[in-house]
Amino acid sequence: MPHLPSLLIRQVNAADDLQRLTDLIHSAYAPHAQQGLRYWGTHQTVEDTAKRFASGTGIVMLEGDRYVGTLTLRPPQPESAVALYRDLRVWTLSQFCIAPAAKGLGYGRRLHDHAIAIARRAGATTIALDTAQPATALIAMYEAWGYRLVGECDWRPLTNYTSVVMSRPLGGDEGADS
Repeated sequence: MPHLPSLLIRQVNAADDLQRLTDLIHSAYAPHAQQGLRYWGTHQTVEDTAKRFASGTGIVMLEGDRYVGTLTLRPPQPESAVALYRDLRVWTLSQFCIAPAAKGLGYGRRLHDHAIAIARRAGATTIALDTAQPATALIAMYEAWGYRLVGECDWRPLTNYTSVVMSRPLGGDEGADS
């Protein structure tokens, strides 16, 4: 694995610039928008970003003072339309993105593993997520990370596609060094 620059991964705090984070999210999701996929991240407002972080644990990745990644790690969601997300042992990832200039450097995996470690410490036995069914490259990446397709969900009209639901068990020691 290539040497990764010094990165800081931490929980979102009141000093974070939500406009810059929203801009990061928009830029990371822009290729999906160019493919005609209306992920929430392609058009969300700063207020949406704040609400999404508040729905769980917002995590940011910084390289110096530059935001290069973010995600929200969500605990079980008793009100979710997705049955798996209501399971008390299942935590989910959402709003997961890496800055376009930082793609391909291993940052996404590093941020992911950090979130996995947090979920595991909180008692999660499974991690889950959903993504657009047409997003075959993302689905392949998640499969390479040990996720399997376990269902579908439909967030329309917030999106314009059917989503696949993916999950993986939290066995072993991935993320143990995070």
